[in-house]
Amino acid sequence: MTIRYPAPLRPGDRVGVTSPSSGVDGSMQERLKVAIDVVRERGYEVVVGDCMDGTRHVSAPAAERAAELSSMLADPAIKAVVPPWGGETAIDLLPLLDWDALGAAEPTWLVGYSDMSTVITPFSLLTGVATVHGNNLMDTPYRPPAGLLSWLDMVALPPGETFTQVSPGRYRDKGWADYRTNPGVDEFVLDAEGRWSRLDGPGDVEVEGRLIGGCIETLCNLAGTRYADVSDFARRHAPDGLLVYVEAAGDDAATICRNLHGMRLNGFFDHANAVLVGRTAAPATGDFSQRDAVLDALGGLGVPIIADVECGHVAPYLPIVNGAHGRVVVTGDRNELTQTLS
Repeated sequence: MTIRYPAPLRPGDRVGVTSPSSGVDGSMQERLKVAIDVVRERGYEVVVGDCMDGTRHVSAPAAERAAELSSMLADPAIKAVVPPWGGETAIDLLPLLDWDALGAAEPTWLVGYSDMSTVITPFSLLTGVATVHGNNLMDTPYRPPAGLLSWLDMVALPPGETFTQVSPGRYRDKGWADYRTNPGVDEFVLDAEGRWSRLDGPGDVEVEGRLIGGCIETLCNLAGTRYADVSDFARRHAPDGLLVYVEAAGDDAATICRNLHGMRLNGFFDHANAVLVGRTAAPATGDFSQRDAVLDALGGLGVPIIADVECGHVAPYLPIVNGAHGRVVVTGDRNELTQTLS
């Protein structure tokens, strides 16, 4: 089997907006409007679903969220689906989705990160359809710094396209934008310098494999289930191995360490040619750092482990296509990820 890529978006296409996890409360409606307008400025029609309520931790009952997401993904007029952001418990959707029907439908781009990893990663693993682990809708107004792309750039690319993203060498170390007081913010504050680094030892890295991964705190709960059977995915789609990427949203280092150990024991990294680890602001546990946690759990894999990649909760964002063929280069002057939609 080969990875299937949705058709590239063209002006006039529809983009569906729904909240498979958390919705948007009243104080964030202006930011939501700004974000939707950015998508419309690309020439797309935006269809906003009913599951958008932000008064609780989820936007609607699980059955309603699953039905709306499925309907958008099956609608041939909707070419991409993006949530406003992640949340906490998208895991309740998984047994309610008809994965066979989703796999049989014409592929649609599904975008998101954080709690959306709970949906997009199983979607690629179970159906073989590429998904985008990238900035959510509420982050979309930000202009990507030089070297990076937005999910809007990626969903417009045709199958077979090759593109390279390079680390800008800067990230946001302190604070965050307050969308309530500044709903139109569109420029990142990158107040610290930082490059990728190799955790497992010295030396340059140039390695290839098919990309798959997501948020540690959500995917660890799927390890050992059919929804995170990375080994089966590798056998079917990546006989030459994987580039597995993971990122910590906010849990302390001890928790992340346990989560990664559990994922490793359940085969999540068995076919990894390298592991990419997103930059995180998550706390240490005493003197046990987030880097210590990664090395404790994954240091014995015997593959390169590259830290501080811009694929997590720390701005800016380097979107990754689950299922794409990737090539990572890390040297003294190069930090880059090349992806091919083939």
